[in-house]
Amino acid sequence: MIIGKINENEKRIKFNLDLFCSSCGNKVPGGLQASEKFYNTDEFRIELENFQKTYLCGKCRDKERTLNLKKH
Repeated sequence: MIIGKINENEKRIKFNLDLFCSSCGNKVPGGLQASEKFYNTDEFRIELENFQKTYLCGKCRDKERTLNLKKH
């Protein structure tokens, strides 16, 4: 998964994170990427924090999608 914007030919930093679903609490793979320029900036930290708070695993994401389809 990519955090922030990565321009063409820009160096990427790959990192792992302990990531848990915000709905069911299951641990999910946390392999992420960010550009060298973006990594460790204040904006990066804020975006990563928000990402961790709202991340849904595949099962929970699919449940939410099907519920939203049924509402419409």
